[in-house]
Amino acid sequence: MSDLPFGFNMPNDPDDESGRGSGDSGSGRGKGGPGGDDPNAPGGGFPFGDPQQMAQMLRQFADMMAAQSSPEKEQGTGSTVNWDVAKNIARHTVSQHGDSSVSPAEYAQVQESLRLADLWLNEATTLPSGVHTMEAWSRAEWVERTMPTWSRLCEPLTSRIVESMGQNLPDEMQSMAGPLMGMVQQMGGMLVGQQAGQAIGELAREVVGSTDVGLPLGENGRAALLPAGVQKFGEGLEIPGDEVRLYLAAREAALHRLFGHVPWLRSHLFNLVEEYALGMSFDMSGLEEKLGQIDISNPEALQEALSGTESGGLFQPQDTPQQKASLARLETMLALIEGWVSVVVSSAVAERLPNTASLAEASRRRRATGGPAEHTFATLVGLELRPRRLREAAALWSALEDAHGVQGRDAIWEHPDLMPSSSDLDSPEAFVHGQTGDGSPEIDITQFTGETGKEDGGTGNEDGSKGTDGTEGDR
Repeated sequence: MSDLPFGFNMPNDPDDESGRGSGDSGSGRGKGGPGGDDPNAPGGGFPFGDPQQMAQMLRQFADMMAAQSSPEKEQGTGSTVNWDVAKNIARHTVSQHGDSSVSPAEYAQVQESLRLADLWLNEATTLPSGVHTMEAWSRAEWVERTMPTWSRLCEPLTSRIVESMGQNLPDEMQSMAGPLMGMVQQMGGMLVGQQAGQAIGELAREVVGSTDVGLPLGENGRAALLPAGVQKFGEGLEIPGDEVRLYLAAREAALHRLFGHVPWLRSHLFNLVEEYALGMSFDMSGLEEKLGQIDISNPEALQEALSGTESGGLFQPQDTPQQKASLARLETMLALIEGWVSVVVSSAVAERLPNTASLAEASRRRRATGGPAEHTFATLVGLELRPRRLREAAALWSALEDAHGVQGRDAIWEHPDLMPSSSDLDSPEAFVHGQTGDGSPEIDITQFTGETGKEDGGTGNEDGSKGTDGTEGDR
C-alpha cells in the first residue's frame, strides 16, 4: 500500500509486503512508488499517495483526535485551538510528576508574606497596591487559573501554526482535498492544543507564582505563590525559606502594582506578541518528516511525538526579518518590566532581608536564562518570553530614580510613547536627560516628574502608601 499524506501508514494493511515500519522515509515519494517520480504509477504522480487513501486517513485521524478531546470545547471564542484539550493535558502532565495540595499552614505563610511584602513596596514606588486577593496555589491550580491568559497569549502564535498547515500544503493536495481542508486545520488545532498543553504542564513544575513570565497570568489583582515552586527556587541557595518566600512575594506584588495601575501595559504586550506571530513563517517539510514516523493506530505514539523535546516539537518557525524586529521590541519591553521590578523590589527589601543581593542575582539569572521547562515551552510554541537586556534596563531605571526621584522614575509608565527603546538601553544617561537614543526629538522628562503629583498630595498618604493621584484607586 502506498504511503499516505504527511507520511502516515495505514495500520494492518494486508497488501503491505515491504516490511517497512512507520519510521521509514515517510515522505510518500519513493522512486517508482505511488506519489513518486514515475508519472505512470498508481495515484497519477500525486505526491502524497492515492487521494482516496488520503481522505480515509484524514477521517480516521480526525476521529482519533476527537476521541481524545474534551466534550466541553470552548464555544464562541473563534479559537483554532482546543484549549480545553490543552488544559486537560497540562493537568495530566502535572499529576504524572506528583502535585500535593497546599496545606493550611502553607496557605497562611504565603498570605502573610504577600501582605507584608506589599506593605514594604509602599516605600519604594508611587504606584499603589495592585493586590486585592492573596492565595497559595498547587501546580494544578496554577494550570486552571492561568489557562485563560495562556490561551489569549498563545492564540496568535498557535493560530498561525494551524493556518500554515492548510496554506502550505502542496497545490496538488489543496486542489484534491477541497472540503477536507477544514479537517486538516481541525486536526492541526488538536495537535497544537496537545502540544501547548504539554508545554504548559511542564512549565507548571518550575513556576513560583502568577507573574513568572513578566505579566500576571491569573486574574487582575490576584497575587499567588506556589509553595512547591518557592521551595524549589530556594534549593541550593542556603537561605532561610521565610526569606526566600518574602523576596518572591515582593516580586509578585510589584508586578501586580505595575499592571494594575499602568492601564495600557497588558494590551501592549499582547499586541507585541500578535505582531510577532504575524511575522512567523513555517517549513512544513519538517512537519511532514516528523508525522511520517507516527503510527496512526497508536495514540500513545502521537502523544510521545508531541511531547518529545529532543525533536524540538512538531512546529518550528523560520526566522524572518519581520519576526526578528517584533521579537526585539517584545524583549525590550519585557526587560523594562523586569528591570523596574528588580529595582523596586531591591529598594523595598534591601534593609529587611539579609540575603537580598543573592536572591536578586538568583532571580535575575533565572529570568535571563530560564529553566528547562521554559525552554521547552519556547521550543514548542515558538516564542521565548525572555528579558535579554535585564541589567541594562535596571541600570536605566536606577539612573532615572537618581536624577528625578521615585516619582519621576515611575512617571515614565504614564504613556507607551515615553518608554525607552532598545537604543536607550545602550545610553541610559542620554535618555535620563531627555536625549533619546533613536534620533527622535528630545523629551523633557522633568515635565513628567511629579509637580502635579505633589500638588495633589501624591508624595504620600498617612498610612505610608503612595500614589500619583494621592489615592488607592485606579489611575
